[in-house]
Amino acid sequence: MIKYQIPENWIKYNPLALVNELTDAKAAVISLTTTPYQKVWTDKLQHIQLKREVAGTSRIEGADFTENELEIALRESPEELLTRSQRQAHAAVQTYRWIATLQDDYPIDADLIREVHRKVVTGADDDHCEPGHIRQRDQNVSFGLPPHRGAEGGEECEVAFAEFSQAIRHEFKGHDLLIQALALHYHFAAMHPFLDGNGRTARALEALVLQRAGLRDALFIAMSNYYYDEKTAYLRALSEVRANDHDLTSFLKFGLRGIALQCKRLFGEIRNNVAKALFRNMMHDLFNRLESPRKRVIKTRQIEILKILLETDEMLWEDFRKRTSSLYKSLRRPSNAMIRDLGSLIELGAISWHKDPLRISINLDWPAQITESHFFEVIKRLPKAKPPSFGF
Repeated sequence: MIKYQIPENWIKYNPLALVNELTDAKAAVISLTTTPYQKVWTDKLQHIQLKREVAGTSRIEGADFTENELEIALRESPEELLTRSQRQAHAAVQTYRWIATLQDDYPIDADLIREVHRKVVTGADDDHCEPGHIRQRDQNVSFGLPPHRGAEGGEECEVAFAEFSQAIRHEFKGHDLLIQALALHYHFAAMHPFLDGNGRTARALEALVLQRAGLRDALFIAMSNYYYDEKTAYLRALSEVRANDHDLTSFLKFGLRGIALQCKRLFGEIRNNVAKALFRNMMHDLFNRLESPRKRVIKTRQIEILKILLETDEMLWEDFRKRTSSLYKSLRRPSNAMIRDLGSLIELGAISWHKDPLRISINLDWPAQITESHFFEVIKRLPKAKPPSFGF
């Protein structure tokens, strides 16, 4: 059992060893925070990111639930949830929504930390853990692999918590906010000042500081999802810091790589939405300029096909046929019409098809590749052109 010791220096690390990781993380944050986006996209992305965060922070603690169970936990009241895991997830999402409302100058002190813990455990673990109350004498906790022991319950825990709260207000100042967020995470987790909910509280406090680095609202990143995906490396990094007398370098390296990775993932999702918006604009602009009645009918079907593919980016052939069958059911030869419509979209470069398994995908780069002259040149040959062979 590795016992806890109160650090002499609460924010000790080797800055030179972090140059690459810190540079990459800050560049990823800047790229993300300077990307233009529409609120309609980011509301959806924020919900997805929050769900990932709650799933990650709950699963690190051993919770296991389906996607549907998680959705229920996010919207139902605690008394309507059946399992402790669901109640923990519900409490976690309420906590993250609450910290998102805090102004950047709201002090991170002992009172705030207690309040975060109170929100994390209320309705989920308050049957055995008094919300916001530091562990008392003989109330000791162990965690991690290899097993670590938090601060000794009672006086040591009270002193460590008080010194930690002071360090956040003083020693942490002057260090990069990304460093502060990760340092706060580590020290709280190592101390484990409460009977339960310490890991969830540590990750919520980290998220609060990351908000102050610009990762808030729609740009919230799911670090807990990263920690869950890399759980072995996460626990190893926490253990290495304790073994090195609270030298934070190894955990900071690990955490900064996670910040960069999660920012890049979210940036990719925002970029994907931008590409889809450009695609829709180009699609409506070009297809709506078709004049003949027959081409307008075909255009309507093809626009519906593109809308369906824009929802998922790619579909298996059988799923695609089921989704589009209503577009062709009134035609004499529905299969031929469908193949012909797909053939023209493929020739235009708007979609592509693939084998093994047979599937249809959208080409989000199409707006940058198509020209008006090429579009109308292809359209002129259709629908008289011979339909393509899909190999079935």
